[in-house]
This record gives sequence, structure tokens and C-alpha cells, in this order.
Amino acid sequence: MTLYLTGSPTRYGEDHFTEDNGFLSDVKAALERVTGPGRLPRVLLVSAAPDDKGFTDSVEKGMGDCIHASGIRTASITMLDRHNFREAPALVRSADWIILCGGHVPTQNRFLHELGFKALLRDFDGVVMGCSAGSMNCAGRVYSHPELPGEAVDPGYRRYLEGLGLTDIQLIPHYAQVRFARVDGLRLFEDIAFPDSWGHNFYTLPDGGYVKVAGGRSELRGEAFEIARGGMRRISEENQSYCFMNLVFISPHFPQTYWHFCAGAKADGVNVLGIADVPYEQLSPELRGCLTDYYRVTDLEDYDQMYRAVAWFAHKWGRIDWIESNNEYWLEQDARLRTDFHVTSGIMSDHIAAIKRKSEMKKYYALGGIPTARQVRCAEGPAAVKAFTALTGYPVIAKPDGGVGACGTTKILSDSDLDAWFAAHPDDYGQFVIEEFITGLLVSYDAIFNDRGEPVFENNSVFPTPIMDIVHGNLDTCYWCNKTVPPALAEIGRRTVKAFGITSRFVHLEYFQLDRDREGLGKKGDYVGLEVNMRPPGGYTPDMMNYAHHTDVFQIWADMVAFGERRKPIGDEAYCAYVGRRDGRAYKHSHDEVMARYGHCLCMCDRVPTALADDLGDLAYIVRLPRRADIEAFFRFLTE
Repeated sequence: MTLYLTGSPTRYGEDHFTEDNGFLSDVKAALERVTGPGRLPRVLLVSAAPDDKGFTDSVEKGMGDCIHASGIRTASITMLDRHNFREAPALVRSADWIILCGGHVPTQNRFLHELGFKALLRDFDGVVMGCSAGSMNCAGRVYSHPELPGEAVDPGYRRYLEGLGLTDIQLIPHYAQVRFARVDGLRLFEDIAFPDSWGHNFYTLPDGGYVKVAGGRSELRGEAFEIARGGMRRISEENQSYCFMNLVFISPHFPQTYWHFCAGAKADGVNVLGIADVPYEQLSPELRGCLTDYYRVTDLEDYDQMYRAVAWFAHKWGRIDWIESNNEYWLEQDARLRTDFHVTSGIMSDHIAAIKRKSEMKKYYALGGIPTARQVRCAEGPAAVKAFTALTGYPVIAKPDGGVGACGTTKILSDSDLDAWFAAHPDDYGQFVIEEFITGLLVSYDAIFNDRGEPVFENNSVFPTPIMDIVHGNLDTCYWCNKTVPPALAEIGRRTVKAFGITSRFVHLEYFQLDRDREGLGKKGDYVGLEVNMRPPGGYTPDMMNYAHHTDVFQIWADMVAFGERRKPIGDEAYCAYVGRRDGRAYKHSHDEVMARYGHCLCMCDRVPTALADDLGDLAYIVRLPRRADIEAFFRFLTE
């Protein structure tokens, strides 16, 4: 079902649906998804005054004229009122588009209950549009503010009614007309709605704005205000969007750039609820400005504390729609919290092993027909591992089964090295796997996928020196983002994501591009799966993506969360290259010489946080370059 909540689908004085905020085009597209291109929609109007034939007839004619003046051709338009209410089940089943008309909220509400309309809509898969009272009655709990004389002073008047349960959003429509209205001498806003808003959130918007509810998301488009806690604030401007969503973001203060994810979500109207282990005052001003609410725990690894934090947010802000850290370290905890709070927008506990354990990854690579290095679990014992190395030959690589990056990896060159490795890991060797050693160029496929499993952004990074060699050899870090993603890499990247059953995520997938033909794996130039990381790439790579593609991947991720699509465009594209220099190393060219040579294309020069320095060096230089050939010269100049 696609649901539209409006005060009126027209602007004042217009005879057709407004085109402002994309309303008319969105409704037409939603109808075509229901009927297909070859069939006209059948329209069912639901009266708000079922016993007033004159009023109902005028509404039927007015709405029919408005629909046709909007360029929407119909197969039929039927009004549901008292004269045909017994036909309601059949009329609903045959309808493609149901319009709940405007009028008196309690009167329409009683009629909807007589019809059993909530049950009739349970399996309806078409378009529903509310107008004024119709929009208000779509809520599960309807705020039926006093409207007619006598209602504001009537102690028996019910301000809260049971509605259709199609949304949690309680509307006060027609903002421009009712902002200064009075009922029984009381101001509708200051004397009635504001006091009623303690413990409730009401939303008011002028005609021309609307709320769209589809695919589990509720999006407000156009100018709008929130009434809550006894006051009112503007939440959206004309031609802007506001997403009704509660996002719990875990550890938004680390890595330090992750506040940008929160900023993107806030810009989309999302309530960003942060959990971290530092006092609020120690958060950066930028991050504090992005958070709707904050809960401090003393230990992010204490699940009881984390559970209580999310439970507090759920109690205060309502249903939690998203829980995320975008951090490899917290993937398992994120999944557990989602599972316990039934937050289905991300990976749940029953799927976490597939993306955390290298031994489990192999099964999903196989499902997707993706070639990958052969592997043995060290838990099978030294004899089984030696049998494996006899098959593959040396060298082989020992890796923590659930590890991240190059930490704990070891290249093993011989049987004696293997014996020494087992001797060095008497108690924990079962936590490792050993893989055959593959030579080739290390590349990554980085992408943001929406909830339909479609990539809304893609990037390719190239690592000429593997991170394992950089860490173990204390080498300078050099890598770059390409202008575009090679088609073959994009194809295998998308296939990998599909095989792992992943949606609604930022992913960082690593592959070897073979430097020679390898039996059972592929030809020279083919891609072989290395490992999947279901989070953004680390370090400064997200910033490098922004520079390479002239965009904002933090905002693209937030738009995917809020709207299920990319709304940030890609600009002119270039290569973006990174060099990380080491402290205490003598370089041929000084910092001043680097700035003189590359200052014109320098995007960033920054000290690397200590926690990342082993991988990325101590001083980062990032440049934007127009040609692939310029990258090697940049690397040589900075690392000589």
C-alpha cells in the first residue's frame, strides 16, 4: 500500500492536484505501479458525511472533476456512503485507489467503524489518499481536536479516537486556514492543541504539503510544523523532506568523521539518538548539533547498559526504526540489539556469522558462484592443515576467523614455519583459518545498497601494497580511488551482495585481481573474493570517495536510510590518491615542498589518529588528480 496524507491535494483556488513538492507526479507513478501502463484505475471515495446526500454528492463531483483536471484518467469513480455501505467489501476489493474524503472527523470515524474498514484494508495493495478528516482518521490513535461550536467545552467530547492504524502520524491539516482559528472562544493552537501535545506529537502543514507512507517509511514533503511538549517548531520548508524515523547511532564519536552520518540523517528529518561512553560535553560541537537525544553508557561493550539505552529511547521517542554503528567492531552487538528490539532494517543475529567469520563467508561465496581462495579451519588440527598445505603449496596465510583488517595475520612459508605458528598459538589456534596465498592486485568494491538490494552508490579503491605488508613492514601507505568502477568488478560486487542476502547497508568488499591464470580461480585480470566487510571502508576512504566523485557519501547513506534512494548527485569525477607518511622517517621532499608541488590539488592534510596509524601512517596527504598516470608520480614524490 502507498498512503498519502493531505489536508487538501490542491492549493487554494486550484482545480487540480498540486504539482508542488512533487505530489501529482508521485501519485501518478504510484497508481501506475498498481494498475500497470495499460489499465485505468478504479477509484473509491469514502464519505465523511454518509447520511448527508447533498454534501456527499458535491464532494463526489468536486473530487471527480479535480482528478480529471489533474490529467488522471479513471475507469470508474464510486462514492461509498449510506446508500451502498453494504457493498463496502466488494468495492474495496475492486478498487485501485481509495480516497478518504474530508469533513467532520468523528462522523467519518463512526462510519469507518460501522464498515469495519480497518479490516477491509488489511490486504489492500493499492493507493490510499486521505483528505483532511480522512487523513486524520488514518492514524492508529486519531487526534480529533474540537472543530464545531460546543465541542471544546463539552466534557463528553472525545479528542482521541481509534483510527484505521495505517500510520502513527497525527495530523492537524490546513495550517494556513486554522493557525489562528478559535473554537468556543479558545485558540485552536495555543489553548487546545499545545496543552494536548504533552505526551503526543502532532504535525500541521499547509495545503500543498503531504505525507507519503510506503515501504515502511513515512516522509513529509513541503512546509510543516511539529507540535509537541506544549510548543511548536518548524521541521520542514517548501520543497524539503522530513523523515519520520528514529535512528539509534552507536559510537557516533568514533571514528571521528562518523558525525557526518548523523548530520546527513538529521538533514533528512531523522531523530538521531546517540549512544557513546563519553560525557555529552566531550562530544564535538558538530556531533552535539546533530543529535536529537543522547544516552551515555560507561562501557559500550556492556550489553545490559546498551539494552537499557535503546529501551530508554524506545520509551521516550517511540518505535526504533534503525540501529547502526557502521563499525566492524560493533556489528555483532548491533545485530543483537536489532534482534531484541525487532528492528528489521538491518542484519539480525541469525545472519551475523556469515559476515563476521571468514570460514562462514566461503559458503555464501559458493552460493553466488564467486571464486575465492581455498581455506582450512585451524580447529581441524595441525595434521589437517599440513594436508591442506600439501595441496596448495606454500606460502599460506593464517588469519583470525573473526578478525578485522591485517591484525593477527601471518604469512607462513614452510612446514617448519607452520609448526612454529602452532607452537605460538597453543590455546587459540582454533580461532584461525589458513588460506592459500594468491598474488594479484588488491582492490575493493565499495557501495551503498538500498532496501531493494540495489546499489545507489558505487566506488572502486585500489591498494598496490596490501595492508598486511604495510602493517608488518611499517611501510608508507599508498592507495587511490578510481574515477569509475570497472564493469566486471561492479558485476561481481553486486553478485556478492546478493549472495550474502544484504540490503540497506554500506559495504566494503575486497577482491584480488589475478596477476596470472590460476586453475580453479580464473584468468589473469579476473576478480577473486577475499573477504566481505558489511560497513564503510575504514580511515579516510569515505572522504576520498567524496573527493573522487564530487559528492557526499555520508548524505547518500542517510538518504538511503530515510528514503531508500540516493538524492545526492554525483559530480565531475577524478582520481583521489592517499599517501600516509611515517614519523621519524627521513623523506627526500619536505612538507613545504609537497605543498608547493601538490597544494593546488590537495584535498586534505591531517594527522592520523593513533588508533589508525599502523595501517594509515602518521600524516595523511590526499589529492585529487585528473589522470591515472599522475598517481604514480604523486606516490614517488612523497615516499622518496
